[in-house]
Order: sequence, then C-alpha cells, then structure tokens
Amino acid sequence: MSAEPRINDRIRVPEVRLVGPSGEQVGIVPLAKALELAQEYDLDLVEVAATARPPVCKLMDYGKFKYESAMKAREARKNQAHTVIKEMKLRPKIDPHDYDTKKGHVVRFLKQGDKVKITIMFRGREQSRPELGFRLLQRLASDVEDLGFIESNPKQDGRNMIMVLGPHKKKTEAMAEAREAQAARKAGRQGSTDAVSQGDSADAPAAAAEAPADTPSEA
Repeated sequence: MSAEPRINDRIRVPEVRLVGPSGEQVGIVPLAKALELAQEYDLDLVEVAATARPPVCKLMDYGKFKYESAMKAREARKNQAHTVIKEMKLRPKIDPHDYDTKKGHVVRFLKQGDKVKITIMFRGREQSRPELGFRLLQRLASDVEDLGFIESNPKQDGRNMIMVLGPHKKKTEAMAEAREAQAARKAGRQGSTDAVSQGDSADAPAAAAEAPADTPSEA
C-alpha cells in the first residue's frame, strides 16, 4: 500500500473534519464543501488522519509540504550520529613516549563521541604476566576518566586482553561542539582580516599627512 495520503478527488467519504490552512478547526463539513474551500484558497485537501471518524483533512499546498518534509528528512539524515568503535593496540611494556601518543589518540576518539576498544597484545613470556596488561588498562582508564568510562571491563581473549571505553558525550553533542568550534575559528579569521584591512586604511591618511610638502620653485 502507498504511504502517500489521499488528496482532493481521491478522498472517498461523505464528510470530513476540516482543518484550515493556519491550523484552525473548521469542523465537520461535507466533502463537497471541503473541496470547494480548497479550490477557493487554491490549495489541496489532504487527508491527514484516515482512521479518524470522520477522517481529518487539512487545506495545504501539498507540493510545498512534500518538499519541506523531504528537506527535513535529508537534514535529519545528515545530522544523524553513527557510533563508531575505534581500536587502539598497546604492548604490556610500552615505553612512556609511545604510551602518551596512544593516550592522545584515545582522548581524541572519546572527544569525538566514539567508543574505543583497547587491546593489550601479549607475546611470548608476557602471556604469563596478565597483571601487567590489567594495570596498564586501569592506568589508561584513569588517565581519561574525564572523557570516558569503562563500558566493558578488561578480559582475556586468547593472547590479548581487551577493554572498551565509552565516551561521556553523545556523538551528536560532540558533532555540535565541533561545528561550533569551526564556526568560531572561521569568525576569528574573518575578524583578523577585517582588523588588518581597517589598520591599512587608517595608516593611509597618516602617511599622507607626514609626507613633506613640495617646495615651491624660485622664480
């Protein structure tokens, strides 16, 4: 069945509950009267509640309504947030510099509203020291606790130990903040450009005033 509502002559009921163009309640009127009003206003009669008794119909520009609905749906899809699970791999005996680099990536992912799967990879004899991986995961979770929380506690998975961190911020909030920051940076750059332009304009008269006057030639 079509999801499109019935409009104008496709409406087949003896009477309808009519809603005016501005949302005002006209009341229950014969279908012929409703169609006559639609022609008078140069609008469409659109059935908006087919299961009501009698059905509810509204006077509107159906073409414009469909276009605006499509644009709203498109914007909603554009702003829809998809949660992404990023992955970061560490070794149990990672050196401080590499740890700081990896932690920086985790911070960035959490700020973006993404989940992060942390994997500790054990090799050789390291597999007999799972506490090293556990302590490293706990340390990382503590270092980023302002941005994320432990969604899945550390657990052994073969030669690896895995923990999942979830962001405190929702993806939509992170996206909105990123857009605001981008707009602020753009406004700042524009302000700097305007200030430079104004400064150049202000210096021009001063330079002209400081320029020596031409000495009249002697007769």
